[in-house]
Amino acid sequence: MFGRHQGPPARTLAIIAASIFAAFALLSFADAWQVVERRGFDALTVAQAPGKSSLPITIVGIDEPSFAQVGRQWPWPRSLYGKVIDNLSKSGALVIAIDVLLSEPSTEAEDRALAEAIQRAGNVVIASDMQYQESAHARMWMRVDPIDLFKKAGASNGLVRVIPDGDTVVRDMPEGSDVFWRQILREVNRLQPGLIPENPVPEGAMIRYVGPDHTFPFVSFYQALNAESHLPPDAFRDQIVLIGRDLKSSPDARAGVPDVFITPFTATTRWTTPGVELHANFLETAVAGNAVRPAPGWAPFALLAMVVLVTSLLLWNWRPLVGAGIVTAVTAALAGGDYVLFKQYDLWVPIFASILACATVYLTFGALAFLTERRRKAEIRNAFSLYVSPEVVDHVMEHPEGLKLGGERREVTMLFTDLAGFTTLSEQMKPEEVARILNLHFSDCTAIVKRNNGTVNRFIGDAVMAMYGAPVADPDQAIDAVRTACEMQDAIAKLREQLKAQGLPEIRMRIGIHSCTAVVGNLGSEDRFDYTAIGDGVNLAARLEGVNKLYGTGILVSGETASRLGGAIRLRPVDRVIVKGKTEPVEIFTPCSDDRAIEAAQRAVDRYRARDWDASELAWREVAAAIPGDGVAAIYLERIARLRSIAPEEPWEAAVELDKL
Repeated sequence: MFGRHQGPPARTLAIIAASIFAAFALLSFADAWQVVERRGFDALTVAQAPGKSSLPITIVGIDEPSFAQVGRQWPWPRSLYGKVIDNLSKSGALVIAIDVLLSEPSTEAEDRALAEAIQRAGNVVIASDMQYQESAHARMWMRVDPIDLFKKAGASNGLVRVIPDGDTVVRDMPEGSDVFWRQILREVNRLQPGLIPENPVPEGAMIRYVGPDHTFPFVSFYQALNAESHLPPDAFRDQIVLIGRDLKSSPDARAGVPDVFITPFTATTRWTTPGVELHANFLETAVAGNAVRPAPGWAPFALLAMVVLVTSLLLWNWRPLVGAGIVTAVTAALAGGDYVLFKQYDLWVPIFASILACATVYLTFGALAFLTERRRKAEIRNAFSLYVSPEVVDHVMEHPEGLKLGGERREVTMLFTDLAGFTTLSEQMKPEEVARILNLHFSDCTAIVKRNNGTVNRFIGDAVMAMYGAPVADPDQAIDAVRTACEMQDAIAKLREQLKAQGLPEIRMRIGIHSCTAVVGNLGSEDRFDYTAIGDGVNLAARLEGVNKLYGTGILVSGETASRLGGAIRLRPVDRVIVKGKTEPVEIFTPCSDDRAIEAAQRAVDRYRARDWDASELAWREVAAAIPGDGVAAIYLERIARLRSIAPEEPWEAAVELDKL
């Protein structure tokens, strides 16, 4: 059936190739996809790790055996560190780097013992860190350094902060002039000038890992503490010694969170790497001068464009087996080239988007061949009639000039609904019963929309999207839309009582309404399109439907729609909100038939925005008395209780920003 397929016209091929390129180019900006691409870096790191260090680096680990041997609670007396420093110095250590925060004084005697050991050694680097502090007035990062006594004794200090990627894997070299590994190198060259070259590390460089955890030579802290009985006299001769925690869990409740991190090796070994060993990898990468450079930002897009173009041309006359071979060859070439660049040139290029785009080209041309051979292209009119309501088809039949792709700016009122509790109902009923109830609900909604001069645009799950003012102009579109919403709520109340009588969960409807200028027309492709509306205002109507969840309302009407009602339908104010994706506040209202509640709600909102908390609270309690269980009143009363603590001169915004609605 698919021996050889004559390719599509060159114009179609160009459109397909451009669309695939655009889709994967946009995908490349997504954080989730960047995490996927960085797994390629992980795979190359694991495949090319040498498995051993080429530098004189030894790690003294504060591990579980050391806790058992020392027998002291954390934090340990600082004289222990002093004794270890003395033993390391006696053994000939070149530099001693302590990856433990010593930012708070302990006892005077213990601090003095450690300071004296630091002074005797003359080659000690101690960890600094950045800690996030939050108070009622400020949020900031604060640098935490060793106490002055240790610095006066001659210790230098460097930042040990490690920042993982979004998937918690550590891949990037720490940047900054005083990070821990740079301070260690400076200390080495201070003691022995020129001994270790300080190769420049490019901005944004990534770690060239030596291997998984415990690749570097390792000595337990208790062994270094009792070096005379556990280690040879020159065990640390000319070594850069890093002291730090190596705990898979905390043996002491006060030892804090284990200083361990996820690396590219964790996925295969299932083990994390101690923070002190990360700093050893940073040192190794910097000294060896083989930090991995991510390809320039344009490179992945250039590669993607080339792959899409080449594979599109090769797969133009589509044949399944030949095409599969081409995709395999292109994938192998990408993987092999990436491996060579990583190994020989310390360059990493993200290639997963290009590989997936190559496969997508294959599938797209295959699907195009299948559709071409399996069916004839339908007439636009037939396709159009399948995807819109009969009312729209009738209108188009009267105006055939509209039977083409395109849209026009129209004043419309959009209505969006959703059912709350329908998922719970679905779980307790057979699929056939769920479908029956859903069809009954849709039938009721469709009839109400038609009766009020609207058009059901589409059904989305258990939701309805309806439009007023198009395709046929409706000067009373706002009134018709709000009246539709009220009648829909009456219908759902009857359905709810039927379900309740059957012992089934209750369902409720949320409705959002907004009037706006939108692009309305036949939108889609040349052979398949839909009569719909698009625009920022359409999205706002959909957002308002969800905002009902916050206020416990059933209908929310935007201020724009409310201004067009002319008093035909009574509303009460709810709030001024900034929905997700918007920057300007929107007034929202809900229908209400109680004049006393409407007047009290308006007074309550006015006093609230004037920061007259007492008057506003009194008015909201009137609303709550008139409408028992009112969610809007409950929210405002809670806010007022919280806002009373704000000083009058402090800035305050009455509009509520809804990040998740």
